[in-house]
Amino acid sequence: MLNVTGRVQGVFYRATANEIAIELGLKGYVMNMNDGSVFIEAEGTIEQLTKFIEWCKRGPSRAIVTDVNIQEGMVKEFTDFKIRH
Repeated sequence: MLNVTGRVQGVFYRATANEIAIELGLKGYVMNMNDGSVFIEAEGTIEQLTKFIEWCKRGPSRAIVTDVNIQEGMVKEFTDFKIRH
């Protein structure tokens, strides 16, 4: 689980995270939170997740990421990656 803070809403963070996750073959979801952060649950190999986390720390060009809080969670065996609303 990732909680991304900073200027991460209204800058195509979710849409781009969704594209990157699908390109990497990850499963899970990304969603905006009421506090202005972005929450992500992602499942994949260590290599896939490492690349995704590296991207999450930068985000798309208009984002200003101040922190990425990473927590391990239970495997939920997602079947795809999508944007949740």
